[in-house]
Amino acid sequence: MVAVAPRRQWVLASHNAGKVRELMALFENSPVRLRPASAFDLPEPEESGPTFEANAALKASAAMNATGMIALADDSGVEAHALNGEPGIHTARWAGPDKDFAFARERLRDRLTELGPGADRRATYVCVLCVARPGASCDTFRGETRGFLVWPPSGDLGHGFEPMFLPDGYAVTYGEMTPERRLRVNARAQAMRKLAAASFLIGDT
Repeated sequence: MVAVAPRRQWVLASHNAGKVRELMALFENSPVRLRPASAFDLPEPEESGPTFEANAALKASAAMNATGMIALADDSGVEAHALNGEPGIHTARWAGPDKDFAFARERLRDRLTELGPGADRRATYVCVLCVARPGASCDTFRGETRGFLVWPPSGDLGHGFEPMFLPDGYAVTYGEMTPERRLRVNARAQAMRKLAAASFLIGDT
């Protein structure tokens, strides 16, 4: 009988249910088992960094310091080209304290409408994954997908701004894609592919 090595455990520093589901699925066949922040009663740190990389590192480092475990964090959002990259790193803040993304989507539509019918509707979805390891520097992995912002939103299979994001080369929004399909093409999947090639994930550390 061949012994099966136990999966290493990392803490997933996220309080966003949609992100937790996607990342759990992405790590399902990896040598790592993710344990959510809720299992450790971790507080949600303020995302005060100026970039996706900085915010992901802030969250991962906080979880690592609190648990002593390797921690994974995600910071992601949509950048509207006509709005100089907004909402960008402030994507979650646009939803307000109640995290109402229907309100956030309407707010984004209104901002673009104010620019007139010829306003650029191009956008980029960004996801940065960060791994914080005790005694090591943070490692970040960035994924990006480009597309258009559409109105009205379509589909209820995604979260955040996904129902109004139509990725290049597709006839449906992220909100209309099944989770399995979306995980093959979105920015988080791109970032994950880069992370999966990292030596510390492939190796024994």
